[in-house]
Amino acid sequence: MAQFFSIHSDNPNLRLIRQAAAIVRDGGIIVYPTDSCYALGCHIGDKAAMTRIRTIREVDEKHHFTLVCRDLAEISHYAKVDNRQYRLLKASTPGSYTFILQASREVPRRLQHPKRYTIGLRIPDHPVINALLTELNEPLLSSTLILPTDELPLNDAEEIRERLEHQVELVMDAGSCGIEMTSVIDLTSDTPEIIRQGKGSLVPFGITHG
Repeated sequence: MAQFFSIHSDNPNLRLIRQAAAIVRDGGIIVYPTDSCYALGCHIGDKAAMTRIRTIREVDEKHHFTLVCRDLAEISHYAKVDNRQYRLLKASTPGSYTFILQASREVPRRLQHPKRYTIGLRIPDHPVINALLTELNEPLLSSTLILPTDELPLNDAEEIRERLEHQVELVMDAGSCGIEMTSVIDLTSDTPEIIRQGKGSLVPFGITHG
């Protein structure tokens, strides 16, 4: 049975954050809030937990997981970032974006796209996940909480608990996060490529329309 934490979205309780971090370190899967929608998260080094998230989402090895990071320094540790990419990242983070970049040697091969050796990274703008990342002191391996039979991400924590109580270890309820996913921006070529238009504005990337 999943634990259920009701947590303040703007001023999260540090004791609950520490408990959530302990669950992640112990191999658990958590449901946590972001600035776009709820997501599934697990420890970056836990292969078994990653496989469980794939099972929940019913996705294959080509699915891009995301490393949710605290800041640009952390992104630069896990991805190859040149000056042009850095300027774009600095102009648009934190925010509702997922960036596709070439993975660095710090990223285990199983987390990379099997053919392109890329990784998705993001810096969210939400106090709960920011506090959790600070407590973990490393990125969280993550995937949007959208179930195979659904068209939209889950947004109600009580429904999330009802549907996933035997598949995750923790649901962090911080109220509604919305159902609009991040904009996914591929920065691996000379011109930013929009993979998915979502919540984040495309203006920082020189694109003013969908």
